[in-house]
Amino acid sequence: MTQRRLPYIILAPGMILLILFLVLPLISIIFPTFFDGGFTFANYISFFKDEYNLGIFWRTLRVSLIATLVCVLLGVPTAYYISQSPKKWRGLLMSITLFPLLTNSVVRSFAWITILGQGGIINTALMNFGIISKPLTLLYTEFSIIIGSVYLFLPLMVITLVGILENIDSEMMEAAETLGANRFIAFMKVILPLSVPGIIVGSILVFTGSMTAYTTPQLLGGNRNIMLATFLYQNATALGNWKGASVIALIMIAATVIVMKLFDWVAKRMDKRGEASA
Repeated sequence: MTQRRLPYIILAPGMILLILFLVLPLISIIFPTFFDGGFTFANYISFFKDEYNLGIFWRTLRVSLIATLVCVLLGVPTAYYISQSPKKWRGLLMSITLFPLLTNSVVRSFAWITILGQGGIINTALMNFGIISKPLTLLYTEFSIIIGSVYLFLPLMVITLVGILENIDSEMMEAAETLGANRFIAFMKVILPLSVPGIIVGSILVFTGSMTAYTTPQLLGGNRNIMLATFLYQNATALGNWKGASVIALIMIAATVIVMKLFDWVAKRMDKRGEASA
C-alpha cells in the first residue's frame, strides 16, 4: 500500500501549491463575472456586442495567427538546416537562435522602434535608394506587432523543431531522391510530414505567447492597435474595472484553449491521412 501511495505523496506538495497559487486565484477572479444578482453571461454578451471590444479581439486573434504562420514558414527550414549541420557548428547556431530570448523584451521592442520608425533604418535605406519619396508608416501598426512577435517567439519554434528533425533518419531523404524526387519534393513529402508534431507544439507555444504578450504590442502597436493583454491592463489599472479585466482574461484563456484544440485536431487528421496513405 505504501508503494502505491508513494507517487501521490510525492505529487501532493506540487498539487497543493498549484491549487493555492493558480487554481484558487483564477477561480476568485473568474467566478464573479458570472454572477450579478444571479448566474448570468451578461458580462460576456456585452463584451462581444461592443464593436470596439470585438475589434480588439479579432485583431489579437489575427495578429497571433499570422505571427504563428510566419514562425512556421521561417522556423521549419531554419530548424532543418541546423539539424543537418555538423555537430561542431550546431551548438553555435543554436546559441545564435536563442540570443533574442536572452535580452529583455523592452530592449528588443525599442530596437525595433529604431528600425521601423520614420527615421529608422528601413525608411532611411529606402529613401536613400530612391524607392520611396516619404517615410512609410511601419511603426505602431499591426505589421510592427507581428514583426516583434515573430522575432520574440521564432526561437521557440526553431528549438522545438530541431529536436524533432534531428531524430529523422537522413537516409529517408536519400531514398526519396533515389526514387526520382528532387530535394525540395523529398523534403515536402518526407521530412515535413514527419515534423508535424514539432510544428504543432511550436505553433501552440508561439500562438499562446503572441496572444498573451503585453510589452511588445504596447510598445510597437501604440494606442491605435490595442491587443487583449493591453486592454486587460488598461481595464485593471487605468479604469479600475476589475470585473471587465476578469472577463477579458477568461476570453483570452478560452480563445487560446480553442485554438490549441484546433491545432491538436489538425495534427490528428494529418496523422490519419499518413496512416491511410501508408
